[in-house]
Amino acid sequence: MNFKKIISILTAALMLPAALVSCAAPSGPAGTTGSDNTSDATAEPAETVIVPPEEALITSKVVGLRDPFVLRAKSRYYMYGTGWTLYRSSGNKLDGRWVLIGDVVEKPADFGGSPWAPEVYAYGGAYYMFTTYSSTATGKHGCAVFRADQPEGPFTLHSDGHVTPSEWDAIDGTLFIDKDGRPWMVFVHEWVSTDDNIGRMACARMSDDLRSFVSEPVELFRATDAPWHTQGVTDGCFVHTLSDGSLIMIWSNWDSEGYCVGMAKSPSGEVTGPWEQLGEPLFSKSILGDYDGGHGMIFTDFDGRTWLTLHSPNDRSAGRAETPVFIPIKEEDGRLVWDLSKTVKPGEK
Repeated sequence: MNFKKIISILTAALMLPAALVSCAAPSGPAGTTGSDNTSDATAEPAETVIVPPEEALITSKVVGLRDPFVLRAKSRYYMYGTGWTLYRSSGNKLDGRWVLIGDVVEKPADFGGSPWAPEVYAYGGAYYMFTTYSSTATGKHGCAVFRADQPEGPFTLHSDGHVTPSEWDAIDGTLFIDKDGRPWMVFVHEWVSTDDNIGRMACARMSDDLRSFVSEPVELFRATDAPWHTQGVTDGCFVHTLSDGSLIMIWSNWDSEGYCVGMAKSPSGEVTGPWEQLGEPLFSKSILGDYDGGHGMIFTDFDGRTWLTLHSPNDRSAGRAETPVFIPIKEEDGRLVWDLSKTVKPGEK
């Protein structure tokens, strides 16, 4: 037997015990023996299925809250609503328990009621609330900005009263930051103070400190521009940026089935437009068949999924109180649609 053959036989013999150990104990994550992973090879993988809309929607455990707005902060969700009311999630799940914090706004000197539609944003190291109230000084509804150091407030008046024109009834202000980092307020010029009783959507650029407008309001569109409208109302605006830089604005009016959420699009990516109305509402009673609903906003959860929240139904005559619901959505063909995909783990089928 030649020398090379002897070396080959000895090498094979030395390697055999290690190979046997390797086969007996598959390797696992660092710090484990791997013995608990022996079933992984036969484990059934998770599966993505398409579910009906009623299964995709989450009905929250908060009852009687209108105009919900969700802020994700400090490992929790904070949900604000009309009445300047705040709820905080007990964990980081939307379908879990919500804790009532209560009224978190200090009323300004000219407060005359109608504490509507608060929206809270983290901006410049603080938390800013865009909201509506009726002023005893002007006799009008208007949008104002409040500030707090924490999501739970207390929020105190930051702007000099209403920032919207004093001769207008203006409601439902929302914050939009453009591609140059400049803040804007998009808001409703309410139908009760227009010359034709048709609601408008408008916007104006704000000062960097969010205390005032630094441009004149620009009209964006009218309630009657939507092909599905049955009333002249503009409500609940919120602007979302698509992956190509174009903008989708969700807003509410009535269609043939009731209160709903429609969509307008600015292909240019400019908040000043021009805005095109999309043909079908994003949310309508016609989708589920039980309740209408509206005044929505869009947020991303802790897992990176995008959601639409709104109150449903719009009034208690439908058989239940107004309740925030959460609807998964996604971008598709240059618009927003319901995301009906669901990951099903083994044993959940």
